[in-house]
This record gives sequence, C-alpha cells and structure tokens, in this order.
Amino acid sequence: MSLNTQILIAAIFGVIFGFILNLFPETAFLEMSLYGIGVVSSIFIGLLKMLLIPLIFSSIVVGVSNLQAGGQLSRVWKITVACCVTTTTLALILGLSCAHLFEVGKGVDIAMFQDAMASHQTPDTLTPSSFFTNFIQNTLINPFKAFAEGNVLAVVVFALFIGVALVKGGEKFRTVRKLSQQFFYIMMLMIGWVMKLAPLGIFALLAKLIATEDISVLSRLAEFAAVVTGTTIFHGLVVLPLLLWIFGKMNPMTFFKGTRVALITAFATSSSSATMPLSLKCAQENLGVRPQTAGFVIPLGTQLNMDGTALYEAAAALFIANLMGLDLTLSQQLVVCLTAMIASLGAPGIPSAGMVTMIMVLQSVGLPAEAIAILLPIDRLLDTVRTVVNVQGDMMISVVVDRHTKDLDAPLPNLSNPS
Repeated sequence: MSLNTQILIAAIFGVIFGFILNLFPETAFLEMSLYGIGVVSSIFIGLLKMLLIPLIFSSIVVGVSNLQAGGQLSRVWKITVACCVTTTTLALILGLSCAHLFEVGKGVDIAMFQDAMASHQTPDTLTPSSFFTNFIQNTLINPFKAFAEGNVLAVVVFALFIGVALVKGGEKFRTVRKLSQQFFYIMMLMIGWVMKLAPLGIFALLAKLIATEDISVLSRLAEFAAVVTGTTIFHGLVVLPLLLWIFGKMNPMTFFKGTRVALITAFATSSSSATMPLSLKCAQENLGVRPQTAGFVIPLGTQLNMDGTALYEAAAALFIANLMGLDLTLSQQLVVCLTAMIASLGAPGIPSAGMVTMIMVLQSVGLPAEAIAILLPIDRLLDTVRTVVNVQGDMMISVVVDRHTKDLDAPLPNLSNPS
C-alpha cells in the first residue's frame, strides 16, 4: 500500500475516532485516549522539528554549491536565478493577496495550541527601519548559537554563505561539497523514516483535533484548501503562461501540449525530483530547448524554483494566524514572504517536503510548529497541485533562459547528476 493511501486511510480513521471520543465526554476513556494520541502526535511533531534545522542547512548548501559547475557561465545562471526569484515573488504576492481577500480562517478561535502559543513570543509591530534592524540582529549571529536555539533564518543565512563559498572555491572545496551532499542524503533518508510514521501521526493529530475542537474548524479547512488550490491553478494557468508568452515568445498551448506527460507525472508522484527526467525529455524534444540549457536549468530549478510551495506556505501561515486570532502586521507578513521563499529554496523535491519546511515559516512569526496538525489532512492533496506548478515553472524557465542565451557557444554543464 502506497504512503498516499496509508495517509488517506489514517486521516479518515482519525476523524472517525475523534467523533467517537466526542461521545464519551468527561470519562476515563476520553482522558486515556487523549493522553495516548497526545504522546503519539508529540513524537511525530518532535521528529519533524528535530530534523528541520539540519535538513534546511544541508539542502541549501547543496543547492547553492551546485552552481559551482556553472561558475564561468554567469549570464546563464543569473538569468535562471532572476527568473526563479521573479516567479516565486509573484506566487507569494498572489498567495497572500488571495488569503487576505477570502479571509481564510477568520471567525474561528482555535484553542488546541494555546499552550504552545504561550511559550512563543510573537514579534511586536515594527517600523520599516526597526524591522530591518531587528532582522539583521537576529540573523547575523553566531551560527552555533543559531543551531542550538533553532533560529532557522540565521541558519539559512549561514548556509547561503557556505554555499557561495563552495561556489567561489571551486575544485579546492570538492571534498567539502561531496561531504555536504552525503549529509543531505542522510537527512533525506531520515526524513523517509519519519514519513513512514506519518499515517500514525496524522491519525493521532486529527483525532485530537476533532475531539477537542469545534467542528467548524473542518469547514474553514475546506475553504482554505479551495482557496489555495484555486490560487495555485491560477498561477499555473495564467501567470506562468503570460510570462512564457512575453519573455519566452512561446504559445502557452504549445507549451502545455509538449509538457503534459511531465505535468501528469508530477501530479501522480508529488515529486519534482522524480519527474525531473521527464521534464528534461519534454523540454528538449517537445519545446526545442537545447540539451545543455535544459540539463543546467531544470535540475537547478528543481532546487531553487518552487512557486507552488512558496504560495502554499505563505497562505497557510496567514490561515493559521487567523485561526488563532492573531493579526499579522505588515512587517510580520514580510517575514512570512521572505521565509517562505527561502523555505521553498530549501525544500527537497519529495512528497510532503513542504510539511517539514512549513514549520520554518510558522516559527518565523512566532506560531507553534504543532499548528501544522491543522494542515496535515489536506497536505497530500494540495501537494499534488503545487508540485505540478513547481515542475511547470522549471520547464518554463528553461524556455526563457534558452531563448536569451542562444548566442552563447560555450557548452553548459549538466547538473542532473552533480559530482
């Protein structure tokens, strides 16, 4: 049985068990059951939090250091990175705008995580100048202190510096780069172990949510899922094709016809990494992208360009804040956008990777990591849609980059299998 099926079954049984617990109010059975599922859910969330910092660090170091192979091709990778930043920024703006427009999560105060909220200090309202001063003071700190305190933004900044240093050092730091890749693979292996516990953790979290909260939370969750899905589809069917038409001079219908195999595979696997071979094939054979361009841009985009993930995480942070009756200030929303962009950069191309990096986004504005329990029932469903947009963005950028670099005769390195 696939993990997707296990998670679906666990979610259904978790909801059913939560309703059963509601039939036994103020009984020993309810108390013992809540204690048991509380222990299970705490273990699952704890494991995710334990792996967050090393996963983000290793993923960003590896992703940035892969630019080393194209160190001499500054124009190519600069255009690629500029495209990634542009599309991700547009996705973030779209996600937050729609979340505000539809007021997702407002009108329901959820008490399940009040204990966790009590231990978090949400940043106060800041002026623009004090916001940037506070940001610098909390990110440019001793990296060992950042690791010990779980300061994800400071860890990300340090990881970016390490990655850039590996790029500049080139072959002198080849051993360090290979060691970073091996450490990243270890973290991915451990994430795989934790994901095997996901059905049990989701069962416990959902049962606790249904047993202790008002049923209206589920209706708000359905509204959020509809808004995020619609927004993500709009980004994939309107925003990205418009950019492709303007900067890539390609008919969007030609693009979708040539990439449908890769997009369907992305929907089925929820993994941009697993879809990458098909993305390369479609870009080269159906879209006319030069093999050297596709072999450089698409693997790099798989690591750096995740529009769907960034859109989802920004909207989800606002949704959870609304559920908890917390109004995020403009400066806090800027932190959410920045963190979501960085988190999407560090998100591995595997199913439900956003579940791990979502913790990073929540904690950036003082929201408890335990709050991802609200999102778990719909995460796998939304993951399929956002992965399609992630993969679509990679292939679209390869078309744009190829059009603007065809005058370069130098061969581009293939990053599909980085050394």
